[in-house]
Amino acid sequence: MSTLTDLRIAAVGDIHLGPEVRGEYRKRLHGIEDRADVLMLAGDLTRHGTLEEGRLVADELRDLPVTTVAVLGNHDYHSNQQEAIVGVLRDAGVIVLEDDGVVIQCGGTKLGVVGGKGFGGGFAGKCASEFGEPEIKNFVAHTRSIAEAWKVALKEMDADRRVVLSHYSPVKETLHGEPLEIYPFLGSYLLAEAVDTAGAELILHGHAHKGSEKGLTPGGIRVRNVALPVIGKAYAVYCLD
Repeated sequence: MSTLTDLRIAAVGDIHLGPEVRGEYRKRLHGIEDRADVLMLAGDLTRHGTLEEGRLVADELRDLPVTTVAVLGNHDYHSNQQEAIVGVLRDAGVIVLEDDGVVIQCGGTKLGVVGGKGFGGGFAGKCASEFGEPEIKNFVAHTRSIAEAWKVALKEMDADRRVVLSHYSPVKETLHGEPLEIYPFLGSYLLAEAVDTAGAELILHGHAHKGSEKGLTPGGIRVRNVALPVIGKAYAVYCLD
């Protein structure tokens, strides 16, 4: 049973499951209840965002012995079946966040998790702004609205500990290894700004397959890139202590 000093969070993103690996990821989750109190999935659960793939992911995660929280990634939106994928995941017992939050009871600790897919735009000094063509203004405004929703959810949450789960990155440090030219499509400083304002202890994200694991927001909050190609295993475990 967890206490306020040893809450264990298993996390992974970008598992990209397809039909030929059916059942394989589930095997890698065997015994997770001995290593973690909760499992968090940072998006890109599917390859092409089809409902068939969504059902496969749901089967792999169904009735796990730990609470499972997920967000979608850009791949999960590709076939415009994201709402159906959310539905089958929830039917399998997975908590899916869509720019909102949930409080999970982990032993004697109330763990608050806020998040969603996130979005891009770039990072301070080298980012898009709400200026010019409507398409650019809408791009940045979309990220800003997501960040604002996270900030509100964090501020309103009654929890002992707070974690943010995203697909896109809130900082550029965890993108090191990716081409600089695509940084604006991998995350946004607006996400970090919102979390720094409202407060949290850890931000988990995926998306950057060639990035690096560890970073910090300007306010000193730990950021971890848990994309499977980065952590190199079925999930990594992080302790809030």
